[in-house]
Amino acid sequence: MTEAWIDGVFEPQAARAICEGRHGDPFGVLGPHGFGKGVVVRAFVPGAERLTVLLAKGTEVDAVPVPECAGLFVAALPKRQDYRLRAEGGGTVWEFDDPFRFGPVLGEMDEYLLGEGTHRRLWQVLGAHIITHEGVEGVHFAVWAPNAERVSVVGDFNVWDGRRHPMRRRGATGVWETFVPGLGDGVTYKYEIRGQHGYVGPLKADPVGFGSEHPPANASVVRRVTGEFNDADWMATRGARHSIDAPMSVYEVHLGSWRRAPGDRMLSYLELADQLVGYAADMGFTHIELLPVSEYPFDGSWGYQPVGMFAPTIRHGTPQEFRAFVDAAHRKGLGVLLDWVPGHFPSDPHGLGRFDGTALYEHADAREGFHQDWNTLIYNYGRVEVANYLVSNALYWLEEYHLDGLRVDAVASMLYRDYSRKDGEWIPNKDGGRENYEAIALLQRMNVVAYGEVAGIVTVAEESTAFPGVSRPVSHGGLGFGFKWNMGWMNDTLSYMEKDPIYRQYHHHQMTFGLHYAWSENYILPISHDEVVHGKGSMLTKMPGGDWEKFANLRAYYGFMWAHPGKKLLFMGCEFAQGAEWNHKQSLDWHQLEIAEHRGVQSLVRDLNRVYRENRALHVNDTKAEGFEWIESNDAEASVYAWVRKGEAGDPAVVAVVNLTPVERRYRVGLPQAGHWDEILNTDAAVYGGMNRGNLGGVESEAMEWHGRAQSSVVTLPPLSAVYFRKA
Repeated sequence: MTEAWIDGVFEPQAARAICEGRHGDPFGVLGPHGFGKGVVVRAFVPGAERLTVLLAKGTEVDAVPVPECAGLFVAALPKRQDYRLRAEGGGTVWEFDDPFRFGPVLGEMDEYLLGEGTHRRLWQVLGAHIITHEGVEGVHFAVWAPNAERVSVVGDFNVWDGRRHPMRRRGATGVWETFVPGLGDGVTYKYEIRGQHGYVGPLKADPVGFGSEHPPANASVVRRVTGEFNDADWMATRGARHSIDAPMSVYEVHLGSWRRAPGDRMLSYLELADQLVGYAADMGFTHIELLPVSEYPFDGSWGYQPVGMFAPTIRHGTPQEFRAFVDAAHRKGLGVLLDWVPGHFPSDPHGLGRFDGTALYEHADAREGFHQDWNTLIYNYGRVEVANYLVSNALYWLEEYHLDGLRVDAVASMLYRDYSRKDGEWIPNKDGGRENYEAIALLQRMNVVAYGEVAGIVTVAEESTAFPGVSRPVSHGGLGFGFKWNMGWMNDTLSYMEKDPIYRQYHHHQMTFGLHYAWSENYILPISHDEVVHGKGSMLTKMPGGDWEKFANLRAYYGFMWAHPGKKLLFMGCEFAQGAEWNHKQSLDWHQLEIAEHRGVQSLVRDLNRVYRENRALHVNDTKAEGFEWIESNDAEASVYAWVRKGEAGDPAVVAVVNLTPVERRYRVGLPQAGHWDEILNTDAAVYGGMNRGNLGGVESEAMEWHGRAQSSVVTLPPLSAVYFRKA
């Protein structure tokens, strides 16, 4: 083969561009291409001194090196046919399938939906997938980088050399893809992106990668997102468990610090499937809520600054093992909710920031695209591809992992353009207002898609303002969430409980104010991780007084909370009154359960969950005004509250009476009905760490009008206690 012939099949500028990693259409040059009556194969194999094309039946064709382009070869074949390559160089011989001989994987419909920004299951076409393509096993890589001049997949398999596996651009979609034969599960990789004007930025992790290396390493890892579930019974019935009239008591958990293995090792998903799931079920919770498990680089963010939105963190195991954790929870009758973070992402070099050399996922203007509170970047919700990325990610967790719901983090920061910003630091919407129309549309779309595509799930908003209609259906002008955290209730009641009882009479209505708006949304009452970090102390240390008063206050507060309208959420450690503030770097202080008072609080929470589930009056009308009625809401001097919870016809009513002073009282309470009222829970019971002061199992009503009711009874209210009565 002559040099003149080579010049005829390899334009010199194209050859140099391939060798220098500058060519924007490598598939238009490399691989098999028609030439005259036959086929020419062009291959670039850095380090090869000789290259041979291997055909069927042992036929071999020597490739000719291209002058002045080391590693570039050309061979002539009589017809298009399958082949392999054998390279020799540096005393080594290696054989491989040429990635440039394979056709595209993505179809025309994929291209159409990707370009339109309506591909709901983005993870099925982007990311890294182990497939068999044209009869060969390997990995298909696809990534969105519309402003790139060239994109390559790099990894150990090609010595991180971006010249070796440049990708094919798919029309106007901005998507690049390639199939690399011979790769499989566990392969590490990143994308090398040559941006505009030839700039090659830092290597990027896959935005739709299913796995990651252990931090601080941050390459993506090829992972199968497959596995069997054995939760058909749960999946068929979970919709009823997420109804507004169902009992929901959520145990919020940070997986890395719930419990540690010997040697201070984090527990694996499989260990958590046994230990955490068993514990939460024994405690009577209905759901486990996980702080974000999407892969994140910095432990101190607790997962709230994710980089790998499609990758369960490798800190606890593989995607299959995370699936096994969810499956184990379902088989124990527990739902699993995931904290989901569409509000922002970190600016780590390997992440989404300036992904293809431009502000792609984020806004270019810092007044829209930079979060001052967290030094993070804000998604450009108005870009259809970015909105599609986030909505598809929500659907991914629900479908692929059978998760039962998403709790969406920091919704308020998304809804308002001026969130935590001063004048001049934000850009108004098109009408001159502060509402972020694009974020609102994203949340509505996410909820419509999630509820429409996956039966029985639930979504929850952490929203700290009075934004209207958070849990109203989108069809009625709302955001479409199933529930909203009641942050106002939490702030008001904790502020009250932190005060010395002698001053509580002056703040009496902090405990009642929540009932003025309790039916405006479907509320969850949250005592979350945010209340026991950053110098706020533990729930126990918030309480005033000496040791016995602190425990009694906390028990009374939990009694108040579980009888109050609204679903319940409690952060791990709070259920046994951990004394220290939560520290994400270590295990909870489980040794404190050797102390009777801590065991008592744990026993109380277990019984509160049981009583809440077993008494329909305490949950059926959690979100309806007809399920609640004050008996006494104004006795500030005594710091006593009394109310009745009502279910549906035939459900026994429950009366809750709470005494938030350290004084025992004989207190007359109006009752809804005549007859005997069983004392079904008393936070002063000795088994909870109290003094066993109470009503000897119940009280009998008498025909004495009190609190506007024909029947009443004098009840014993122990100091700092909550007592529940149920009509016998």
